[in-house]
Amino acid sequence: MDLALENKRVLITAGAAGIGRAVAEHFAAEGAKVLVCDIDPGAIESVQPSTGIVAVGADVSKSEAVAKLFEEVDRRLGGLDILVNNAGTSGPSKPVEAVSDDEWRATLGVNLDGAFYCARSAVPRIKQAGGGSVINMSSTAGLLPYSLRTPYCTAKYGVIGLTDVMAMELGPHNINVNAICPGNVDTPRLERVNLMAAQSRGLPIEQIRQTVLNQASMRRLVSVHEIASMIVYLCSPQGRIISGQSIAIDGQTLATEY
Repeated sequence: MDLALENKRVLITAGAAGIGRAVAEHFAAEGAKVLVCDIDPGAIESVQPSTGIVAVGADVSKSEAVAKLFEEVDRRLGGLDILVNNAGTSGPSKPVEAVSDDEWRATLGVNLDGAFYCARSAVPRIKQAGGGSVINMSSTAGLLPYSLRTPYCTAKYGVIGLTDVMAMELGPHNINVNAICPGNVDTPRLERVNLMAAQSRGLPIEQIRQTVLNQASMRRLVSVHEIASMIVYLCSPQGRIISGQSIAIDGQTLATEY
């Protein structure tokens, strides 16, 4: 299927590794002009120029860093058609009374503040382009509560609220806005979350891994390519009528407790 994305200008936050990298590669394969930002210098260096993907450093939890990022967007891409707000952090796995101020602020800062800062800068550019798409990365933790994950769940619920309001505001400007809600994704980040869960609950890591698989009716992890394929489709002409949706890519989550 030709998704008609050739020469579309795309920004993907936290796009040098993991889900973001897969999304970047899928857009590039469709002929889009892709710029990714990341806070990991090693991940940035791993993005080869031959892919056609431009990688720069930026911490989207800081408003001033986002302003500089969009200077790069203007310089490198000459405008913007698509924003993928992918940047996120897992935050702590501990009871609410044990969460520190720094942990709370850091988790909301990346997951929610970063999405807002980038959207605020992206929207005028996408309007100027005559329309486009915004994808905000939420989670099944934005649809269902996860015990011991207060900052993360709060941020991801907030991302869905941000998405709903943006979709209402921007629909008349030919901009569709959707939230993607991945379940348990097969990445190193999931293994770190599993380890935190095992430590906080005093359980073997093997038991946590098996429980994670059992949380979804399909009994398997989500691949980064399954998420990327959905995002690219939603940003294509074929998917542009879809807006204001929170789309779970999770193999049907049945439970969230370990």
